[in-house]
Amino acid sequence: MLRGILLGLGGLALLCGLVGIAAGVLSPMVTFGIWGAILVLLILCERVVYKRTLKARPGPGWQRTTERFVDEKTGEPVTVYIEPATGERAYVRE
Repeated sequence: MLRGILLGLGGLALLCGLVGIAAGVLSPMVTFGIWGAILVLLILCERVVYKRTLKARPGPGWQRTTERFVDEKTGEPVTVYIEPATGERAYVRE
């Protein structure tokens, strides 16, 4: 829900910036549009950075770590696995 609100606000700021540029009001509106674009990009990129949890172990070569936490969305415990060669992490629901 918060993601949707922030995405909407960022989109609105970006749109206002574009309208300001089209109307010739450059200084304040360009700054407003730039901040809107930054907010939209960060929210869209957040899905790439924070991966979803898996239902099963990732595969051979992955090592289970001692790191565990409870997923806020599902309330289920999550175990972190790591691929030693690349350092990539996977989050698996237990």
